[in-house]
Amino acid sequence: MGIPCHYALFELQPAFDLDLERLSVRYRELARKVHPDRFADAGESEQRKAIEQSANLNEAYQTLKSPSRRARYLLKLQGREMPLEATVQDPAFLMQQMQWREELEDLQDEADLAGVAVFKARLKAAQQLLNDSFAAIWQDEAQREEAERLVRRMQFLDKLTQEVRQLEERLDD
Repeated sequence: MGIPCHYALFELQPAFDLDLERLSVRYRELARKVHPDRFADAGESEQRKAIEQSANLNEAYQTLKSPSRRARYLLKLQGREMPLEATVQDPAFLMQQMQWREELEDLQDEADLAGVAVFKARLKAAQQLLNDSFAAIWQDEAQREEAERLVRRMQFLDKLTQEVRQLEERLDD
């Protein structure tokens, strides 16, 4: 028996646009049911099964709550695995990446916390635009290449957002 589809675990239909609050509520319900502590007095095989179910549930939740991971997963469900680190044949976006990185370096050098907040808001808007674009095309096989390009952009913005959070923490100290 294989690992169940992440969507099926949460009794959801595969879709990019999800009600994240509903997903979180369902996750907490399921996590309580399969939590390994509930099986502390059970046999070894039941304990192992609970640990496995809990791990699968956590993986499914982490995948579905992240727009970029959810997008990758949807493309995978359509039967084409996307390489994790594909070379981005996207010159315009490569230029945008360099500009963002330079801007982030300048904000770090200047220890500009207010500037970081503005930068973060622009990143969030860029992420939302990518999410909306992906949601509009992911099911269209003719748009597969564009969908993959959008996912790679999403993944870059995820990394950049993490770097911005780390910079905020350093400047806050």
